[in-house]
Amino acid sequence: MTGTPLRVGLVGYGLAGSVFHAPLIAATQGLTLDTVVTSNPERQAQARAEHPDVRVAASADELWARADELDLIVVASPNKTHVPLATAALEAGLPVVVDKPVAGTAAQARALAELAEERGLLLSVFQNRRWDNDFLTLRRLIADGELGEVYRFESRFERWRPQLKGGWRESGDPAEIGGLLYDLGSHVVDQALVLFGPVTSVYAEADVRREGALTDDDTFIALTHESGVRSHLYVSATTAQLGPRFRVLGSKAGYVKHGLDPQEAALRDGSRPGASGAEWGAEPEELWGRLGAGESPVTGGGSPVPTLPGDYPAYYAAVARALHAHGPNPVTAQEAAAALDVLEAARRSAAEKVTVTL
Repeated sequence: MTGTPLRVGLVGYGLAGSVFHAPLIAATQGLTLDTVVTSNPERQAQARAEHPDVRVAASADELWARADELDLIVVASPNKTHVPLATAALEAGLPVVVDKPVAGTAAQARALAELAEERGLLLSVFQNRRWDNDFLTLRRLIADGELGEVYRFESRFERWRPQLKGGWRESGDPAEIGGLLYDLGSHVVDQALVLFGPVTSVYAEADVRREGALTDDDTFIALTHESGVRSHLYVSATTAQLGPRFRVLGSKAGYVKHGLDPQEAALRDGSRPGASGAEWGAEPEELWGRLGAGESPVTGGGSPVPTLPGDYPAYYAAVARALHAHGPNPVTAQEAAAALDVLEAARRSAAEKVTVTL
């Protein structure tokens, strides 16, 4: 992509901002990380150390005051700030990327989408797990007909974290939009909708398992899609033995894949896309999933399927193209609103112990 790089203002430099957004923005041709917003002195120093040319601001209001110097705002701050910050950016005339969940409700997400449309501005949602290695591989297997007609999709995003870490993600205050349903659930629901389309009914179980926990940390969601596929989705911080990341069953074959995409771990460790000779997002052969029928992948049944490399950089590359009118928005707010419809239904289902029809 040629021309002057688009200048990005990044709001928030916690986990999302420092580990995911800043490195990916910096690695994207056509984008430059101009300003990081954080009021935390340690995070300000961290941002300057990791991105020596970046400007640092203590408040997002400083960005709106010089909106003409920026081309894109990225909101990577706590969930409860997503809607007000995205609204302020759009009203300042700036395109916006918002980390998931874009809002606490589907209605808020659709209102943001309408505001962006009225202003003629891009509003995109950072659903990076669409570019996980296993998800890309599964999409290809389905597209190629390797599974036949898919009957059931099992997706697990499980962790073993018996001790609380604290912070807003574990807060019991509904205004914080914490808990695993809206955190990891945003990923697994989005993936299910991308793969198998709209949902007709939702059943969920949400539990608070750990001592002192104030919000859900062990949640199950069952979806029935219009297509007839049933998705069973698990998100948990209390899983002592991890299940397969995916188990997908079809009329011809099934696909079982263990382990998480390596990109988050690589970013946390300081690796950067394009910074070394190693292929970004690649995983070793021993972690490949297996495709087969009537055999147990645990005992070596089925055939190993090479896992496609994960590609988080593709998201911001697509954003840059969209801002230059060279391609579509990679993840729209309307898509995010559809996922929030499901998450809201899941929350109601768990609370009222009912199946919710959409």
